[in-house]
Amino acid sequence: MATLAKDTPRAFFQGDHVDQPIIADDIIYQGAAVGDNASGYARPLVAGDPFFGFCTMQCDNTGGAAGAKLVRIKAAGAAQLAVTSVAITDVGKDVFASDDNVFILTQSTNTRIGFVKQFVSTGVAIVEFESTETRQTKLTDSTSATATTTISAVTSSFSESLLNVNFATLAKAINALIARGQ
Repeated sequence: MATLAKDTPRAFFQGDHVDQPIIADDIIYQGAAVGDNASGYARPLVAGDPFFGFCTMQCDNTGGAAGAKLVRIKAAGAAQLAVTSVAITDVGKDVFASDDNVFILTQSTNTRIGFVKQFVSTGVAIVEFESTETRQTKLTDSTSATATTTISAVTSSFSESLLNVNFATLAKAINALIARGQ
């Protein structure tokens, strides 16, 4: 491709905002955490959904087919949220959503949306968030080994089980970095 020799207007979008097709016959309210229904359609987040971001403008698709409307989503940033039981000592901890408006510090089957960036008051925090769609996929550890904090040196007495512990340890560390968006 050659370098430009004339002005070339481009379609630019608002940075960290995306428009995503909404599921059939539903409403996503402004401020709702938005999830991916596993078919690429946006819906009010359900625990376990990949996280798209937060709805910036209500999208009412009542009676509409899947994809009939687009919902505007802020895919990354920081938001002040009510986070169940958050305390000043929780800065840096991961924040999860169990639905489109319940935010907690417990993973379980919930969806990770970000981390506590700043404590505001008991139960309220500034949460830095990022869409799952922009992050690297986590590694799957099938070694059945328990991760440690040390990678063992490979010596002549190195065993298969020790190798599996090394792999499990690496996978755990890499997944922690991916979860933080690093």
